Amino acid sequence: MKEWTREEKYRYLKDPQELKGLYDQISKSAYRQTFHNQAVTGLMNDPNGFVWHDNKWHLFYQWCPWGAVHGLKHWYHIISKDLVTWRNLGVCLLPDQEDGYDNRGVYSGSAMPIGDKIYLYYTGNHRNENWVRHAYTCLARLGNDGWPEKYPLPLFGANPDYTEHQRDPKIICMPGMDIYYMLIGAQTKDHHGCCLVYSSHDLQHGWQFAGELKVPGYENFGDMWECPSIEYIGGKDVLLFCPQHMTLPGRGQSQNHNGYFIGHMDWYSLTFTPEGQFHVLDFGFDSYAAACANNLQEADKAVLIAWMGVPDVSYPTDEENWAGCLTLPRELTVRNRRLVQQPLPELKKLRDERISLTWNEFGCYELPRAAEVEIDCRKGDVNLKFFTNEKGEGGLSIVYDDATGYITVDRSGMTITFNEQEGSSRQRHLDQYLNHLRIFIDSSSIEIFVNDGAAVFTSRVFPTPEEHYMVIEGDVFERLWTLKPAVKDEFLI
Repeated sequence: MKEWTREEKYRYLKDPQELKGLYDQISKSAYRQTFHNQAVTGLMNDPNGFVWHDNKWHLFYQWCPWGAVHGLKHWYHIISKDLVTWRNLGVCLLPDQEDGYDNRGVYSGSAMPIGDKIYLYYTGNHRNENWVRHAYTCLARLGNDGWPEKYPLPLFGANPDYTEHQRDPKIICMPGMDIYYMLIGAQTKDHHGCCLVYSSHDLQHGWQFAGELKVPGYENFGDMWECPSIEYIGGKDVLLFCPQHMTLPGRGQSQNHNGYFIGHMDWYSLTFTPEGQFHVLDFGFDSYAAACANNLQEADKAVLIAWMGVPDVSYPTDEENWAGCLTLPRELTVRNRRLVQQPLPELKKLRDERISLTWNEFGCYELPRAAEVEIDCRKGDVNLKFFTNEKGEGGLSIVYDDATGYITVDRSGMTITFNEQEGSSRQRHLDQYLNHLRIFIDSSSIEIFVNDGAAVFTSRVFPTPEEHYMVIEGDVFERLWTLKPAVKDEFLI
């Protein structure tokens, strides 16, 4: 594994051609995705600035161009008409050099349209000559010509009553309210995770600290909260955030989580009252920093995209100098006091050819490189394997035990294993028997939607050339489609 120096990680990009050789190298990787957004070079992580504007979806993502390392971050810009096929527009926000407010990284944030422009709110990661961190909440204005204009001064700096870990501004515009709110993920001086709230009557000026968000019963829940957001879905308030550096039952030694509360938000007292416990958003291994689109006009649902990865771990493609992709977009609704995530209906447009399944002498089906598998299940046990060899050995298993009601996903049978300290198995208890699975397979990922979105398992996988078969056992009816590319993997900086 390459050991990066500080100078290498925080090198400024001066000419796109500096990256051409790296792009040519990674474009040959067997693990480049077919229908998922991924970094053009280097590392991708959090989705940012997800918004509907000018009859298209705009999405940005955290991007470090130099390799699979969390170094100097930029915002890379992509757009879509339908959330299915995407077009790269290139880098949008670059860090300022020398002593600028974001001189060591344009960190995560959100966006809101005003008139014919999109306003981008982000964390400026500043380091002084002694490498001491200072966080600033910054603003940039993006016109229809695609060129961003940064405001010369930040909206505000870090609140001195908290540590410098203050980031990920999320703009909140609640229906019927004439005031805007901004949520900031933060950490108290005694190292407890929290969320700070700012307010203003003008999205561009006058932001004032309103207070710390109170979540009764969760005052000591992780030591940092990242990517906080409050969404109004189906008459319920939903607080989404990523508590860090804590373990949760059934999630091995994983220290970073993405989850939510359903409850009631009182903006006057800045109190979010949960109606139940903290729920994990995704039961798989690799999902974090989920972002819901702003400016969505439908109050009964939200649209979400997450980073298909987690912090503080490594992936096999790190050796190839690239890492990271985004999940498929999901439609969020509330059902029985839980969030339900379903693939967007538009994703059916990716279906290319329906395949008639034929099995070999070992009862295995050949698995296409990019595919969607839909399975209807009758009551009883179900045992599936993906990415096995031609004899049905190894691979990633999906097992439903009807007697206990648990569905378990286990990737320990893959030839290439990684992040084993996080645990190799994840499970979820189903409120009713397993009746439906919708599974999206790409070159290096699998997304499993259970019972019409009652549970989701998102995971990176890195099959060898021999691991391209699947096994299906149980009283089920299966259908399989090959899927078309959704993003042109081209060199565009």
